[in-house]
Amino acid sequence: MGSLEEAIKQKEFKDPYNKLVVNLLYTHSYLVSAQNSLLKPFDLSPEQYNVLRILRGQNGIPTTVSSIQDRMLNKMSNASRLVDKLKAKLLVERRECSSDRRQVDILITDKGLDLLEDLQVRIEMANKQLLNLNEQEVDRMNELLDKLRG
Repeated sequence: MGSLEEAIKQKEFKDPYNKLVVNLLYTHSYLVSAQNSLLKPFDLSPEQYNVLRILRGQNGIPTTVSSIQDRMLNKMSNASRLVDKLKAKLLVERRECSSDRRQVDILITDKGLDLLEDLQVRIEMANKQLLNLNEQEVDRMNELLDKLRG
């Protein structure tokens, strides 16, 4: 991939803080594009994939659309619309909540679980290739990003 300066054809930055913000934004776009390419053959967006992973993490316990929205990586996503699209693909189901009829419970289907299982190895391999970091560097990067968000 090369340096940020080469990638965006900029000679220098005002300061290292400015460069880091631009670098993070550029890298985010790079990662999202790679993830889009990986998920496209499965007719999934990264946001839909995120919803499926959230639901798998529920271990069969129903959850609400608002709970999914709270846990999503992209807070600007419309969880209700994403659930509708996943329902149309038979990857999730909506059920009336037995304790509160105004509430709708969302569950991942066996088809959704099977899709995630099929994707798991591909995602893990792609992540290792894409990141181009060893395990120590990955651990350090995770620490630094956690620190950055304070």
